[in-house]
Amino acid sequence: MKIKKLSRYWLLAASAGFILGTAQAENLSDSLQIKVLSAACANCHGTDGNQGGAVPVIAGRPAGVLESQLLAFKRGEDPKATVMPRHAAGYTDDELAALANYFSKLGR
Repeated sequence: MKIKKLSRYWLLAASAGFILGTAQAENLSDSLQIKVLSAACANCHGTDGNQGGAVPVIAGRPAGVLESQLLAFKRGEDPKATVMPRHAAGYTDDELAALANYFSKLGR
């Protein structure tokens, strides 16, 4: 039984590691990789970053501005932030830069 549990956990960890490792190792501007990374953003901001309403529109904003905000969230530097620090903490700085670049290129 113990071997089956370890095998299952190993498979899950290996799969997650492959996806994340591939995203980090390859060019993060690759269409498929950035879409995988941006999937969590789509829950609130919409698949195109234009959800609107109470959630800020992120599509079409300057990449430098988005990246600065994401890094501030990750570092806990925005005292008014609620959910974003938890999301940003799960990404590397390079992934956050790639996400900022991706959303900056989407039209409003």
